[in-house]
Amino acid sequence: MSLYRVQRRRTLQSPKHLWSGGAIAPRQGWVRTLCSLAVAALLLCGGVGKAFAVEARLDAPGSDGDLRDRLRAASATLSASARGETGVQPLLAAALSDYRTLVQVLYDQGYFSPVVQIRMDGREAASIQLLNPPRSIDQIAITVRPGRQFTFGRAEIAPLPSPQEVDIPEAFASGRTATTAVLRDAANAGVENWRYAGHPQADVGGQSITANHIEARLNASLRLAPGPRLRFGQLKLASASAVRPDAIQRIAGFPTGEVFHPDLLSQSATRLRRTGSFASVTVRPEERANPDGTLDYVATIEDLPPRRLTFGAEISSSDGLEVSGTWTHRNLFGGAERLRFETRLSGIGSANDLDGRIAVRLDRPAAFGPDDSQFYLLEAEKLDEEHYTATQGYGAFGVRRVYSDKLFGEAALGFASTLAEDVYGKRRFKFLLGRVRVEYDGRDSSLSATSGYYLDARVLPFIGVDGTKSGVQLRFDGRAYRSLGGSDRIVLAGRMQLGSVIGPSVSEVSPTLLFYSGGAGSVRGQEFQSLGVPAAGGISGGRGYLALSGEIRARVAEKITLVGFYDVGFVDSESFVSSDSARHAGAGVGLRYDVTGIGAIRLDLAYPVNGDTEDGLQFYIGIGQAF
Repeated sequence: MSLYRVQRRRTLQSPKHLWSGGAIAPRQGWVRTLCSLAVAALLLCGGVGKAFAVEARLDAPGSDGDLRDRLRAASATLSASARGETGVQPLLAAALSDYRTLVQVLYDQGYFSPVVQIRMDGREAASIQLLNPPRSIDQIAITVRPGRQFTFGRAEIAPLPSPQEVDIPEAFASGRTATTAVLRDAANAGVENWRYAGHPQADVGGQSITANHIEARLNASLRLAPGPRLRFGQLKLASASAVRPDAIQRIAGFPTGEVFHPDLLSQSATRLRRTGSFASVTVRPEERANPDGTLDYVATIEDLPPRRLTFGAEISSSDGLEVSGTWTHRNLFGGAERLRFETRLSGIGSANDLDGRIAVRLDRPAAFGPDDSQFYLLEAEKLDEEHYTATQGYGAFGVRRVYSDKLFGEAALGFASTLAEDVYGKRRFKFLLGRVRVEYDGRDSSLSATSGYYLDARVLPFIGVDGTKSGVQLRFDGRAYRSLGGSDRIVLAGRMQLGSVIGPSVSEVSPTLLFYSGGAGSVRGQEFQSLGVPAAGGISGGRGYLALSGEIRARVAEKITLVGFYDVGFVDSESFVSSDSARHAGAGVGLRYDVTGIGAIRLDLAYPVNGDTEDGLQFYIGIGQAF
């Protein structure tokens, strides 16, 4: 059965009936010539030929509302009318294309006996002579009679490998609604099964599809051609790159000699992309396999500009203005090494002195394997916070392991020195510091998530030097997102932050390792780091920390979202919070304006609802969601 059995008669006029190049035939006479010139002049002057909107409608008797909506959304004719199109040729072209488009929509929904009529001022569009169209069109009426919805009679696909790694759609079965989408999905699933079984050249070898219009049955038989089972050959480079060829091969980790598997192929391309050195990476197979049963692949790579500069800013009424910037070199030594400089200056305009940070990090991809990179880190930071000041330096080296597109882990070892002054006086802390971090990002978007969750767990063991106490700091950040009502218009977002210092007491550990609550990153509506624990007649950071945040995000326009939120924070002198821990809370409303490629521009207005504070209303402006 042909899936597009729509017959149209198209009669073209003989050339003798046409004008040639716009010239007027001599037999028209001088009177007709003058009339034509007068009409043209009036058109140019706007005196005649005022355009009126073309009335276009689509009726689908016997169909449900969902099908009618699909048909109307797909119609080029309705779209042209909605734009105010009045030209005969564009409207006729849209109508002629709608025959195939509307039939395809019906086939995709299981209607294989449709009748589509498109009448332009009472004339069927398919019968209008293209080279002699009407002078104008006032009304277009589209009538779609879908007929009965077909079901599968026979639904077969063979041969299939055993075992199967990709399930054949359950909808591809006798008695189920027959649609072209199900046919495509079943064919694709069959081919993927053979590819997962090591047959990269698998394809659909043939098909037999027949329709019984009397019984509204569709019989489908799909034959697969698996092709030979092959192993990976060599990875060839089709284009030059600033990254050395040997580095590209090392980073890709192409599985030469292994039996073909789609996941192994996609891993090689993903490894190249995540270096950040390439704008695009495509890997395609050669047309023919090698005599030894291997199949070579060709990688086409496009480099990104080697240098990148970024800026960021955030302002709040309590913290002042914070500005940050990064400079990145994506290919420092020709092996896709990434050198990154980071700077941050905060507290601009606040009651405290300025805070600043400078850091440099060098990453070497595939240092120990295609998924293992090495990094070196140096940073210096000056902090002037509400309850302490500190100047510290830190140097470390470590490794990073990428397990998947969503999961990675890092481990680093370094040395840190901190000169701090807080409620306990001025002290210097020196320690060997380890950092272990695991991050899982299962969000649908890192800029503005509507579903999924994010987890970030960190363990920082520290060994004291020159009298500094030893211990361990634990940190956890978890975020979850869920859409309501089957759309992304209303999203619930939640966040939980945990912190704990185990080992030394509050007075024996650097204040940079303790926890405070308040501000944009924890409890909005409360002053930055305003909540700690009473100590020595003042306030110190706590060893235990918990912050909970909840948001309701409602998209009221294409780029505008309104947000309601509530934050609460706990701090304790012990390693874990309890019901007796100091607490405060804040709540408010926010506005988000989406900017393509950047994320949301954020404005939050928050008010303290629990805790000792007289600061009143706080506002926060930044780029990106609060979490």
